[in-house]
Amino acid sequence: MRSLPQTSALALALVAAAPISAAPVPFAGLPTDYSYVELAKMALAARVVIAADIADAIALKGEAAAGVPAGTRRYYVQADVRGLISGAAVPARVTYLVDLPDDAAGKKLKLKGVPVLLLATPGTTAGELRLIGPRAQIPRTTDNERKLRAILTEAVAADAPPAITGITRAFHVAGTLPGEGETQIFLKTADQRPISLSILRRPNEQPRWAVALSEMVDDSAAPPKPDTLLWYRLACGLPRALPESAVSSLNPEDATAAKADYQLVLTGLGPCGG
Repeated sequence: MRSLPQTSALALALVAAAPISAAPVPFAGLPTDYSYVELAKMALAARVVIAADIADAIALKGEAAAGVPAGTRRYYVQADVRGLISGAAVPARVTYLVDLPDDAAGKKLKLKGVPVLLLATPGTTAGELRLIGPRAQIPRTTDNERKLRAILTEAVAADAPPAITGITRAFHVAGTLPGEGETQIFLKTADQRPISLSILRRPNEQPRWAVALSEMVDDSAAPPKPDTLLWYRLACGLPRALPESAVSSLNPEDATAAKADYQLVLTGLGPCGG
């Protein structure tokens, strides 16, 4: 079976290229509304990401479809690979199983020719994939592919923000004027790289906060832009409250101020969602 060219596990074969043109076919009733958070969770977990067109989809029955709820069918899918977005080499045709709800009339979906993005791990035989989740066969819309490529590009950059694993400590210094103060919060990360948050309050001004990928905050630090990997790491990785261990060395007034400033950051980030 013909294979695509080999790439390393972290290489992005097509991220820098223009999105692959999808065939002008309907998406067979498949949901296309994928949020940035949902795509990021799956993209960061997948070992291979592939752009493909479904060549055939066989609805399984009997024991092969055991455990599939009513109104849903399990399909054995054969798909022709149009491009390797990330991961190691795969054959030109791949196979996988996917459970999908019936169409509005209660009938099986017509999937042949549908362009998809597949987020998966390799199976036990050549060309076999295992999708990493129930929605990991993603309709290949322009928006979905753009988001996915942006996530993967950021994830392999040398300065990619690491996963947040906790909070180490927080400090608060009150100003000389009422309502004035500054809080710094230092985060724990999966690769031990420092990330810090700073919150600045001035009388008669809106509070300002920023994030820096180091323990030192400079004038260039700012809140992360929504739908970026740094935003995702913070919005989905930070605990919902500042832990007591992080403020144990502060007096009660400073600890209260630090907790309030931390909530300001969470509000600014918005919900993780997806």
